[in-house]
Amino acid sequence: LEEQYSPSRWSPRLGKDTVIQAHLAATAAGTQRARAGAQTSLHVPYGDGDGEKLDIYFPTDPSGTFPVLVYIHGGYWQCLSKDESGFAALPLVSQGVAVVAVGYDTAPKGHMDTMVLQVRRSLAFLVEQYSGIRGVYLCGHSAGAHLAAMVLSTDWTKYRVAPDIKGAVLVSGVYDLEPILHTYVNDALNMSWEVAQRNSPMRCIAPAAPAAVACEVLVAVAQHDSPEFRRQSQEYSQALRAAGWSVSLLDLAGVDHFDIIEKLSEDTYVLTQVGEELPSSL
Repeated sequence: LEEQYSPSRWSPRLGKDTVIQAHLAATAAGTQRARAGAQTSLHVPYGDGDGEKLDIYFPTDPSGTFPVLVYIHGGYWQCLSKDESGFAALPLVSQGVAVVAVGYDTAPKGHMDTMVLQVRRSLAFLVEQYSGIRGVYLCGHSAGAHLAAMVLSTDWTKYRVAPDIKGAVLVSGVYDLEPILHTYVNDALNMSWEVAQRNSPMRCIAPAAPAAVACEVLVAVAQHDSPEFRRQSQEYSQALRAAGWSVSLLDLAGVDHFDIIEKLSEDTYVLTQVGEELPSSL
């Protein structure tokens, strides 16, 4: 399990330390380009916590209303931040899509329950504050895909809002936290079995309500993800489909756990094109 849940060990491109450094450099550079080339509102607070802030990249030509892509970063719930999570913005804002990078309190400061709650509250804040939003799309990578999947299981009556979630792109995610309990990843998270159970998207799938049927879920996994990551993606997509959700599994060749998401800064990348199709799909 230690090896299976160490994504950096599975990249054929670079060594396990080098691939992480390259990922940090690529996402940070892409975010800097986006901040320089797009209209932004940075560090927008959606709550009182230190990590409860959003970076918003507005469409180049906001025509009153616009779809929004909410990006939730990975980092095994204990590193990375919204500050290097705007790398997908430039190709999308030019197509009329707003991009929001969500910050949350990572471990050990942030507890798993807290992180899930924060991401849900960030969406409630967005739809309350920005009346121009017409359709929300979630995109999460790795731990961020887990958090995005937990958003799909939200009972929004508790938040007194109903975000119009049109789609979700879940990239190389973890959807059952139980195996994580037995690895080094849990050293910082300090999850109990009960915490892992209630925060596992696999165990929170509700039968698809009419709104969920209209929500297109794309579960993407890399050729060079570990067999465990690939199994989790396959089983979660099957469970969603069995519950009546509209879901597709995309197995991307020639990429690993890191460049599968880094390439979102490229116009020609398949996942970027999925994002660019959002306005027309509305």
